[in-house]
Amino acid sequence: MQIETAETIGHAPPADYHFDIAIVGAGPVGLALAGWLAKRSATSRLSVALIDAREPGAASADPRAIAVSHGSRAMLESSLGFPADATPIKRIHVSQRGQFGRTLIDHDEHGLPALGYVVRYGSLVTTLAQAVSKTNVHWFMETTASTPLHDHEGVTLSIHSATGDRTIRARILVNAEGGLYKEADASSPSSALSADVKNTRDYGQTAIVGTVSVSSPQPGVAWERFTPEGPIALLPSGGARQADYALVWCCDPEEAARRSQLPDAEFLAELGSAFGERMGRFTRVTGRAMFPLGLNALNALVDRRTVAIGNAAQTLHPVAGQGLNLGLRDAHALCDALSTNGPTTVALSLFAQRRALDRRMTIGATDTLARLFTVDFAPLAAMRGLALSALELVPPVKTVLARQMMFGQRR
Repeated sequence: MQIETAETIGHAPPADYHFDIAIVGAGPVGLALAGWLAKRSATSRLSVALIDAREPGAASADPRAIAVSHGSRAMLESSLGFPADATPIKRIHVSQRGQFGRTLIDHDEHGLPALGYVVRYGSLVTTLAQAVSKTNVHWFMETTASTPLHDHEGVTLSIHSATGDRTIRARILVNAEGGLYKEADASSPSSALSADVKNTRDYGQTAIVGTVSVSSPQPGVAWERFTPEGPIALLPSGGARQADYALVWCCDPEEAARRSQLPDAEFLAELGSAFGERMGRFTRVTGRAMFPLGLNALNALVDRRTVAIGNAAQTLHPVAGQGLNLGLRDAHALCDALSTNGPTTVALSLFAQRRALDRRMTIGATDTLARLFTVDFAPLAAMRGLALSALELVPPVKTVLARQMMFGQRR
């Protein structure tokens, strides 16, 4: 959906469907927003359309592991549900390979059952889709949307499916159709990011993702291991003996391409050399894939009666696992604003104001971590070690950082 080229017209053209709110994109953030709005519709009486290009159930088998903070789980579980196969993260171990300094964040320090959870993308989407299917949301599946037309009272959107072309009229249009970081592509659903960006940064890194098994697992412990090449994250994902971990290995693009083609045994040997032996040997790898890493963040979430949330608003480096969690906080705040103030520009203005601080802090912290911990410079490595050690010695600072990652700044 190419929001950046949206036109403004003086009057509304005829439409086949009329809704208060139309949401484009049925990933976790779009589904959560649709579900939350539907749950609130008994009092707010909002009509909601959800438009998605995928076939029903297409995402259910997606094996990608994603990190969901405790705060995000609480928002989802209270009204929409949460996957039963989620693996809790009870401790986060942050350290540098070959350098002093480390910090531990433990769930007991915060009085929580877990700091976060690792879930399969497919499981989360399936859970949310089942919740939405039981509401009065009008779901247009296997349907694409084209450039919207704005007027003073709303937005007109053309939609296209195998059954033909139709027109939707909405008072508010939500773009929740995000994508991975990549160079602007006019045909991409993420192309709106190219129009008005606050930050665009190529980190010069590629992430190798997959699932690995270890010989000496530490159940419930997530690892963030900073190396001269880039961070390595291992997230507990269950499996036999709780020995499976979701891997995110950030490194030079050429090295990533080479490693992605290595036989399993050689790949695991290189991973072990980079990560160390804190969990014994790496014994198995499945589902290897890779994608480029960069930052795109919209300067403004709202354009007239269109609003962007989730990956349509910002794509982040995975170093702190904040992309989905920030998007869910976007969606929850937007639901509150629309349910309280109606589908109006006033609601969108309030939403943008309330999300500004959390977005600025989360995007800024993630960007700083991504750059600070990927420079192979000895004095800087020593300073990073001191910073990690200082977090252990000054618990209030560690608490503030941890709670920002778990709950963000919500008003």
